[in-house]
Amino acid sequence: MSGSRTKRFPAEKIRLITATGLFAALIFVFTAYLHIPTGAGYTHAGDGLIYLAACILPAPYAVAAGVVGGALADGLSGYPIWIPATILIKALTALCFSRKTSKILCVRNILGIIPALLLCIVGYSVYEGVVLTKALSKAALIAAFTQTPSYFVQVGASAVLFVALAVALDRTDIRKKLSA
Repeated sequence: MSGSRTKRFPAEKIRLITATGLFAALIFVFTAYLHIPTGAGYTHAGDGLIYLAACILPAPYAVAAGVVGGALADGLSGYPIWIPATILIKALTALCFSRKTSKILCVRNILGIIPALLLCIVGYSVYEGVVLTKALSKAALIAAFTQTPSYFVQVGASAVLFVALAVALDRTDIRKKLSA
């Protein structure tokens, strides 16, 4: 056998893949099962777990967790039309946060909530106003942006969940335990 085939899969990769799968599952549950239908979609707190994943996992793994969890939630909750938007928006949302600080809850990550909010509002509204209406019209975009209060609620609930979990996990030194 060649040497590349006999190499063992590094323990760190297994830990990261496992944590990514766990986050994807949690994002799915908090999005698909703990949501409130609003207009053409629904409001949920699952994004808070994307924020958390992005503060704990390396960026490619956090993006994967957010995309897989969010897209599965859309597809299995009866909203598959939203999957393309969710893939792009959740991937970009994960990139708003950083794991390069000693604590999960830091100024950098709290401020990451602001671009996450803007991505949610603009991304989903433009998708609804252009893709779902199959046209580019001022009226469709204006109508789509009427969902903005729901997006504020979604990001607000996600921010509360993120802060509560970040405080709890910072007390346990989860970062050190995951990298050990």
